[in-house]
Amino acid sequence: MSKPARYAPLLVILHWLSAFLVIFMLLAGMFSLKQMPNTGAKVPFLAIHMATGITILLLTVLRVLVRLSTQLPPAATSGSPLLDGLARLTHVLLYLGMIGMGLSGMGVASQAGLFESVFQRSGAPLPEDFFVFPARYAHGYLALGLLALVGLHVAAALYHQFVRRDNLLARMGWGRK
Repeated sequence: MSKPARYAPLLVILHWLSAFLVIFMLLAGMFSLKQMPNTGAKVPFLAIHMATGITILLLTVLRVLVRLSTQLPPAATSGSPLLDGLARLTHVLLYLGMIGMGLSGMGVASQAGLFESVFQRSGAPLPEDFFVFPARYAHGYLALGLLALVGLHVAAALYHQFVRRDNLLARMGWGRK
């Protein structure tokens, strides 16, 4: 049986939905939430951030399961075994980074009592500083790593599309190749 020319439609949907949500969350976390004082006004934004983070974690687990259970197109090549190996490593690290972000975010929420104060509206004040919780450091460093990986992933996709002109993006799209 020959390999398909593109990824399964469900993987395409999960990829682009995850990409949008991850980029939104990285930007929102770094440029909005991090800058806001930890007052009651931050709670609705934390609720969105936490719910979206949990959604990304679940989508990532689903994506891994779908990826393991569907036939994939042949591995793309850059013409360099070193770059091809880096591409495989980057993809694995992207998945691990998304899972790590979700788990570390849940760790922060657990350590800070955010599930009660944000989702159950307990009225408990937010901590003055989230950096008193070890999981917050992991969450921050993972965010920086994930941002770098996303940048590398986008740069590689653009390299394939516009320098190599191998139409790589069509594999993660709809329609005819």
